[in-house]
Formats: sequence, structure tokens, C-alpha cells
Amino acid sequence: MKSGILVVNKPKGISSAGVVNRLKRLLKVKKIGHTGTLDPFATGVLPIAVGQATRISKYFLKGVKGYYAQVTLGIETDTYDCTGTVTHTAPSGHLAALDSDQVKDVVTGFLGPQEQIPPAYSALKHKGQPLYKLARQGQIITKPPRPIEIMAIGMENFCMDTNGHPVFDMPVTCSGGTYIRSMAHDIGEALGCGAHLSALQRTRAGQFKIEHAVDLGLFEKMSPRDIEARLISMSQCLDFLPAIFADSETAGKVKYGRPLSVAEIPMPDALLISDGKNESQNSVSDIRVLDSDDNLLAIVTPDRSRQTYKYCCVFNA
Repeated sequence: MKSGILVVNKPKGISSAGVVNRLKRLLKVKKIGHTGTLDPFATGVLPIAVGQATRISKYFLKGVKGYYAQVTLGIETDTYDCTGTVTHTAPSGHLAALDSDQVKDVVTGFLGPQEQIPPAYSALKHKGQPLYKLARQGQIITKPPRPIEIMAIGMENFCMDTNGHPVFDMPVTCSGGTYIRSMAHDIGEALGCGAHLSALQRTRAGQFKIEHAVDLGLFEKMSPRDIEARLISMSQCLDFLPAIFADSETAGKVKYGRPLSVAEIPMPDALLISDGKNESQNSVSDIRVLDSDDNLLAIVTPDRSRQTYKYCCVFNA
């Protein structure tokens, strides 16, 4: 099996780790992992790194994310989502007084850079323990606010559900590390009625989008050869990083991690003049080293003198 990224459309009711385990058994590979957790109740884009691609997962964790969320007003839960225990229910009179324009004003007010307090039920750690495990033991840990950015947000399909609670859909484009259920909770706080996240689909994770995702069940019906054809190569996955091309002699040096000078492979112009569009990029100094067949040989970065390169990762082409 080649190395690369599989874009899975995760179904509801399975953890991200569960998706990884099922694909690991199917593909019979040793190295495989996801590039950003989706909660079990959530669906949508879950990029899975296969083989050597597990070494480039860090480049996708902080990329821009897209979601299509459903928010239910009038009910708060301890987890801020539909899986938790109800902690507050608003009076029916309060809910009846809400109108869509009022809710829309509050929702769109979350647009832009801001700070967000992560939920107590999250995978963030405190003294080596995940917060959700501590919360289940009655230890509620409040992490300090973290900077996030909401690039786009809207409110759609405002209506009443069968229990008389206002419900609406909320498309969101945001920075990595944003908790949509915390946003749902904060919207409820701002409206004074409480709220929780009742459904969530991730529509985008970095450059990986829902229209390119394949249902997990469909992958399980494919042959290994057909699955391999769906792999996005490591070079293509990292096309937001500038590239330099190595001839056969230089490729031999790269393979064994031998010293590599800027005189041998000039630095790409894109590194010297950044246009600021590489939103998924962790560091503008990281460079792909490719062979003549566009295989990813290594990721390097210039040293301080800008005369030689330092190796970040070397791959077996």
C-alpha cells in the first residue's frame, strides 16, 4: 500500500479512532492515523494518513475548518452537545418570544477574531489526563481562553422542533482549534435561553472537502487496489508548501540525509516572497523536495545562514 491521505466521510456513531481501526484492519498497514478528531455523533470530513503520511499529519491540524451545524435553543447540556446530560431547560414563554432576526444578530456577532474557552468535555489534557475523563469523574477543569477566528458564519432554516424548541442550521468557516459546541453554548448564553449543538457535519478540513470524501462503508466494499487509487499523494497534500526538484544525484543525497546546500538546489521564490494565501501552512520556511516523478523525498528548511538546508523529514520514495 502506498502512502498518502484518504478523505473519509465519517458516519455518525463511531469515533475517529474507530474509523482508523476499521481501515487499519482493511488495509493491513502498520502506520495509520487521523489528522484531527471528530466526535462520535459528528459526521463528515476525516482525513486519514496512511503509511509515511502519518509523519505529515501536523501540517493539517491547524488548517481552516468548515462545518454545517444544527443548534437547538432552550436546552443546555454538560457537554454542550446532544450526547450530554441536560442541565437547564428554558421556560416555553422565553422561547416563544425569540424571533429569527434576534437569533441571527447574535449568531453573526461571532464573526471575526476572538477568544474561546474550550469545553470541559474535550480531548485537551490537564496534567496528562484528557479533560473529558476528568469531567466524568466530577473534576471540571476550565482551560484559559484560546485565540480563534470565525471567517464566515450564518443562520439558516430557523424553525420549531416537535418539542417546541427553536432550532437552526449554522454554516461556519473557522480556524483550527475552534469548538463548535462551545460556540453553540455561547450563543445560548447570549440569548439568555441556553443552547446545545444537536448535530454537526464537518464539510472541510484544510484543503480536504466533503465533495471529495468517500463513505467509510464504501471504502470497506472496495478492493485494496481501488482504495489505493483514492489515496492523495503526500506531495499533492502538501502543495501549499513551496517545492524544489532534485536530480538523480541530489535525490541520492537526500535519501541518506546527506548535507544539502542552497547552491545545489536554489531556494524557491515562493519562500522569499510569500503571498499569505497558504492558510494551511505551519511554517513558510518548510519546503518539499521532489524527484522528477513528483514523489516527496523530504521536507527541509533553510538554516539561519540560508546557505544549507536542515532536514525535517526524509521519506522512502
